[in-house]
Amino acid sequence: MNVRENTMAILHYEPHDRFPVVHFGFWGELLQQWRAEGRIESDLRNYVEVRSELERKLGFDFEWVSQYYPQRSLLPGFAREVLETYPDGKKKIRNSSGLIEIIRDGVVSIPETVGTVFSGREAWEKEYKPRLRPSPERQNFAALDGLIARQKEQTYRPVMLEAGSLIGIIRDMLGVEELSYLYADDEELYREIIDTVAEVQYDNVKTALERGLRPDVAHFWEDICYKNGPLVTPAVFAELVGPHYKRMTSLLKAYGCDIVSLDCDGCIDTLLPIWLENGVNTMFPIEVGTWHASIAPWREKYGRELRGVGGMNKNVFAMDYAAIDKELERLRPLVELGGYIPCPDHRIPLGAKWENIQYYCERFREIF
Repeated sequence: MNVRENTMAILHYEPHDRFPVVHFGFWGELLQQWRAEGRIESDLRNYVEVRSELERKLGFDFEWVSQYYPQRSLLPGFAREVLETYPDGKKKIRNSSGLIEIIRDGVVSIPETVGTVFSGREAWEKEYKPRLRPSPERQNFAALDGLIARQKEQTYRPVMLEAGSLIGIIRDMLGVEELSYLYADDEELYREIIDTVAEVQYDNVKTALERGLRPDVAHFWEDICYKNGPLVTPAVFAELVGPHYKRMTSLLKAYGCDIVSLDCDGCIDTLLPIWLENGVNTMFPIEVGTWHASIAPWREKYGRELRGVGGMNKNVFAMDYAAIDKELERLRPLVELGGYIPCPDHRIPLGAKWENIQYYCERFREIF
């Protein structure tokens, strides 16, 4: 069996030859360090080539990431603009999503959000809604047709379609504070924004499927949880967002795609049942964090309909072989549950040791 066949067999609780060694990418600072050390020969501006080189040298099979991405957000985005430059070198900018942020050149971190173009109904109607309409311009038909042409013969990984985002991109446009207050301030507008964004995501997926793409996996992105839980009330999420997931997963299932994964960091426990009952059945990346996320209690509560990819604590890559062995042993009983593929629980960060990652991949293949 090839990597694609093994991956899908595991997620369907079917016999398989071995587990794929999956990763979730690398932070840019780590890539820069490895390039300076001579470990990477590829041009860092071409991530696809860099990833292929690293997978070959380190021992990973593939990255759990979509292969085809329709444009899912503002089209066109706002023009990036420097609004103010401070004496200490910091800059206040407006980004392409309309957020006003404080950044510093050369510092890679989550920017401080200090404002947004969004200010209510008027701004929505003028600045956002016209940019959030279904359109063929959201599709890269050359890339889509290329994936369609090779989808039957592809063996090195599952065929994965980006399904979009229903709340995460709204947070990216409005900011956490505006999103958090909006339901109380203007429930009608809150609903309209969700419905508008959802229609874009649905049309994107529908267009790809009708063109001929037959994905093994459809993959959502949200990132709407933190260490203490979600930034949206579960009851509101279930009422307003849940039906849109259901509509999209039903469409995907009609085209033969029954594995739908979702990327959300943080403590996702209160949103998980909402995703699951609306057809999102594979959680990713199961960020271990201080809340000790694991598929085990979820499986006990929700049964075999719930799958997972992730849950391997990436921080052990900065430690030693013994720490890696301990982490692999922690994962062993989780793997035995079935329907679960270990993967580092986020991008591998600066501080990770090259030899440790190689050792992890070697031991992973030996154990699983």
